[in-house]
Amino acid sequence: MSTITFNLTDGTRRDIETDPETSVMRAALSNGVTGIVGECGGQAMCATCHVYVHDEYVDQLPDMSEDEEEMLEVTSSERDERRSRLGCQITAGGPLDRIEVDVPATQV
Repeated sequence: MSTITFNLTDGTRRDIETDPETSVMRAALSNGVTGIVGECGGQAMCATCHVYVHDEYVDQLPDMSEDEEEMLEVTSSERDERRSRLGCQITAGGPLDRIEVDVPATQV
């Protein structure tokens, strides 16, 4: 199992245990995490699963695709050049058996 910690804007922390290879977005939607919308279903075609990855995990993430880069240009909440990623493009498991993200104030 992998653990994804979601830090919500109200100060709440949600630890979600999930199967490896589950995206951050899918884990959030499956567990009712407030603030993750996932309108496109994980195709990197919207920015409604935008998260801020905690610094200690950023360098463990795979490189960003051109599609993800483009979608991050239109996020509702301000983009952080180092920490902003789409939750649909981050998969738990492997080197990321644990990851912590902050959920932005708005997605749409």
